Amino acid sequence: MSEEGRQEWNLEENFERLDQVIGRLEKEDLSLEDAFREYALGMEILKQCSGQIDRVEKQVLKLSESGELEEMDHGETGV
Repeated sequence: MSEEGRQEWNLEENFERLDQVIGRLEKEDLSLEDAFREYALGMEILKQCSGQIDRVEKQVLKLSESGELEEMDHGETGV
């Protein structure tokens, strides 16, 4: 299995992968076909990042007035 086929990347690894994709896309000698392939890979990585961030947001806790931890409501600013 290629490195790109691996599904268990953490958020920091995915950000590093995105940096690498961007670097490859910025090369002037990249063929159109390779550019499309890199773009598709970048979009897949972005989708993974979005899912990871959504999961983290759902786990964010806030401290209530009584000193207890509660899950933060969607749309709540926490201030």
